[in-house]
Amino acid sequence: MRQTFDESTDPSFGPKHVPLIRQAMAKQGLDGFLVPHEDEHQNEYLPAANDRLAWATGFTGSAGAAVILKDKAAVFVDGRYTLQVRDQVDGKLFEIRDLVDGGVPAYLETATARGQKIGYDPRLHSPDALGHLKAAAAKTGAELVAVNDNPLDQAWGQARPAQPTAPVVPHPAEFSGEDSSAKRTRVGAAVAAKGGDAAVLTAPSSIAWLFNVRGGDVIRSPLPLGQAILNKDGTARLFLDPAKVSEELPAWLGNQVRLETPDDLPGALAELKGQSVVVDPAQSSAWYFDTLQQAGATVIRGEDPCALPRAQKNDVEIQGTRNAHARDGAALTRFLHWMATEGQANPPDEVEAVSKLEAFREATGMLKDLSFDTIAGAASNGAIVHYRPTQRLNKRSEQGSLFLVDSGAQYLDGTTDVTRTVAIGEPSAEMRQRFTLVLKGHLALAAIRFPAGTTGSALDVLARAALWMHGLDYDHGTGHGVGSYLGVHEGPQRISKAPNSVALKPGMILSNEPGYYKEGAYGIRIENLQVVTPAAPIPGGERSMLGFETLTLAPIDRRLIDRDLLTADERAQLDAYHARVREVVGPQLEPEVRRWLDEVTAPI
Repeated sequence: MRQTFDESTDPSFGPKHVPLIRQAMAKQGLDGFLVPHEDEHQNEYLPAANDRLAWATGFTGSAGAAVILKDKAAVFVDGRYTLQVRDQVDGKLFEIRDLVDGGVPAYLETATARGQKIGYDPRLHSPDALGHLKAAAAKTGAELVAVNDNPLDQAWGQARPAQPTAPVVPHPAEFSGEDSSAKRTRVGAAVAAKGGDAAVLTAPSSIAWLFNVRGGDVIRSPLPLGQAILNKDGTARLFLDPAKVSEELPAWLGNQVRLETPDDLPGALAELKGQSVVVDPAQSSAWYFDTLQQAGATVIRGEDPCALPRAQKNDVEIQGTRNAHARDGAALTRFLHWMATEGQANPPDEVEAVSKLEAFREATGMLKDLSFDTIAGAASNGAIVHYRPTQRLNKRSEQGSLFLVDSGAQYLDGTTDVTRTVAIGEPSAEMRQRFTLVLKGHLALAAIRFPAGTTGSALDVLARAALWMHGLDYDHGTGHGVGSYLGVHEGPQRISKAPNSVALKPGMILSNEPGYYKEGAYGIRIENLQVVTPAAPIPGGERSMLGFETLTLAPIDRRLIDRDLLTADERAQLDAYHARVREVVGPQLEPEVRRWLDEVTAPI
């Protein structure tokens, strides 16, 4: 069972480990040290060996940072983790601060002093982020100093887990839809068009996509940790730990890809002297920029050239994702049936619900991993965006409450991410009204047609309009990109209030997840994944328009819908969606669950 409630850390980590870090700092003449959540590959989910922030503080969230000074320390998290951080971190040792509002730079401006040397590991920080941090420290007269030997790693010592060595295996054409040679040729041409002779790739998802391989170094994502140099002619050098090179991998990669070790990487970068090299400052750390510049290469700051083509799924990937969602929808429907029957008679706690849902996905026989730790919030915990249950925080659902479950799975043919909110017992009129307002936004975003060149920022208001008209809103984005048996959070496309210059293109998969959260009471979110469809004429229209095809297939709790708040078109849209759920998911189910599905998806 792939349990999602990780309790491998606790508040004792800070008191045990911070003194060791300070000792290692002192040996290097440092007055402080920066501890980001990010690792050398900018992963969202980290292998145990790279989870430095968790080891130093006890905090296991997917975003955060810490600053450890000689006489004080602070840990930084965003609004998703305000409850979790207080549960996991010793508040007497660490000041808990907001990651977004001021964040680490604001802390450095007040907590450091003239002459202090604050260390950082250049392999863990992007050049842009470092610029802000250096400017903040300079205001007090402090100095940020790059270290060759990370004092946290030195303090961790022999207790640090080994780097992962999961085999890197081929991802065949039946799932990828395009061979690696073709991908490398067209991405190499894009590098040349930017004026580059080569590109340095450090994002594991780009390496997995470009070479049609998958790995197991990172939990929740089938990623191999490594680096690559792609030349403009499509040839490449791939740097992998030899322990991860499976027997079939060299032949799979072919003679245009040279397999090398991570120890060979500095020398390979030095060989780029005199060449123009594309490097993504959002994906690659300052170490790459420093190393290339010292070698005499010309660095072209530009987006990872794999990001956009990776986001535009081909026909094989889209059909695979449809298949994955049909399979996953059956597992989720079995879970929702369990919640509607046994879960009503004996309301489960959060951990029980998570385990049950994982068991239904395991029973498909095709689950490779979850796509993220399941979010299951009973009653007031549902109002904490991205709350994750643990044994210490575990809450039992109650009659008259809501239960929010946001979960996903990794299958060879696709990645899923779906949220459903269900009523336990009889919901209140307010719950039904707020749920219906969220549903109206969800339906509006699913149905919209839009011209080529439209960005996700232009569509975001559709999901919020009904809530706004009632003085309500939510504080997270409306949609993120999703990979094809890759990361569940994938750029560069997104749907949010924040400005985004990336136009939505056919084949891009995004989430559609408006919500509403009443602090201390309940949370509501409805999430499906949808793929951008090719432009098609509209009768009487003058321009062809792109649109969305909904991929996720699972019932939406009709007990929470105030029918009178929906227009006739919205009711018809919901009925059509539920008809698709019955058609695709129904035949996979046992008779009892099939009868229940027919009832709960009947026309509204």
